[in-house]
Amino acid sequence: MATGYLEILRARHAMRLLTGTLVGRLPNAVASVALLLFVRAEGGSYSLAGALAAVYGVANAVGQPLLGRLVDVHGQPRVQLPAAVLSALAMAGFAFAGIGPLPLAYVLVAASGLFTPPLEGGLRALWPSVLRREDQVHTAYALDAVAQEVMFTAGPLLVTLCVSLWSERVALLVLNGLGVLGALSVVLSRPSRQWRSEPREAHWLGALRSPGLLALLAAFLFVGIAMGSIAVAAVSYADGHGGDAVYGWMMAGVGLGALVGGTVYGARRWAGAPERRLRVLVALLAVCYVPLTLMPGPAWMVLLSVLAGVFLAPCIACAFVIVDRHAPAGTVTEAFSWLVTTFVVGASVGTGLAGPVVEAGGALWGFALPGVAGAVSLLVLLATGRVLTGPAVGGVVVVSSENDPNRAAQPRFSSGDRA
Repeated sequence: MATGYLEILRARHAMRLLTGTLVGRLPNAVASVALLLFVRAEGGSYSLAGALAAVYGVANAVGQPLLGRLVDVHGQPRVQLPAAVLSALAMAGFAFAGIGPLPLAYVLVAASGLFTPPLEGGLRALWPSVLRREDQVHTAYALDAVAQEVMFTAGPLLVTLCVSLWSERVALLVLNGLGVLGALSVVLSRPSRQWRSEPREAHWLGALRSPGLLALLAAFLFVGIAMGSIAVAAVSYADGHGGDAVYGWMMAGVGLGALVGGTVYGARRWAGAPERRLRVLVALLAVCYVPLTLMPGPAWMVLLSVLAGVFLAPCIACAFVIVDRHAPAGTVTEAFSWLVTTFVVGASVGTGLAGPVVEAGGALWGFALPGVAGAVSLLVLLATGRVLTGPAVGGVVVVSSENDPNRAAQPRFSSGDRA
């Protein structure tokens, strides 16, 4: 299993790009936790902290595809580094201004989220120029998904460490400073400097003019809803079975399951169309949520949480491959950024839906919601099967400046559609 991953990490520039991207994304990964701790230290309420975190999330969801489009047009260094600096400066301004002038606090937090650089989409656009074979690129996608789970687990620990050593304000400054250094490491690398998007047609929809990509995004909205809702249901369960410690173990279990599942998935070469494989993976993801409704004792519940997370990272890794196949020429970074945005929006919707569901029916109904969302995602994939498998693809990743090997025709595009 380790051989495939070691082969990826030994490729020139691979370790630097992966590490730089993860470090560069730290501010985004820990934003909600860091904002909560800072606002509480400033004397603000949980409601204010939640509102600021929501503003950051919405601004981030808007900014990722927009900045991704700019990366496709102007290249990575011209967009990624300035965006990282602006995001860090906005958060630094918030750290020093505090929550006293509330309008200013909202503006600064929104600006920080809006200018968060699309490093995640940028890395996936770089893999084909760093690696030489299709199976290596697919393994890199799985490694990327696994690394995200590590980052989202280790990130909050870094926040609490900074707070214990210094203060909540310093934690915001340090983590956002690290984000700039991570982005700097990526954009100064040769693959990032030399990467150029394929020629693109001007179109106001950009990557969203691909029917296959739209179908995938619709399905992944519900995968995000499943992830957002399980977190709320776990809180309700933990309230009656041991409190915060049980909740922490359950969320760690989901992360561990995703880590194991993604590691095993990426270690194997998969035959057949990824669209069909994704339907199977999403079906398994939905099925593995169902045992949570049994709600046994805490120890068993943690084990069921591990099971619930096993197929998450494989679903994400497989979705990366499908984005590859359906992104119109010249829109690959934007397309990957749309997938990130859709997942984040889905998680936010899931959190919002789970609250009333849990209040009405308790933790049982809350744990039923992820399974239902997973089932709806599968139905979307089944209903759009022809669209997803429509473009004729060669199935070979070509060593090129962009992850768009297929040069697929872009239906119904004409000069009248130009922006």
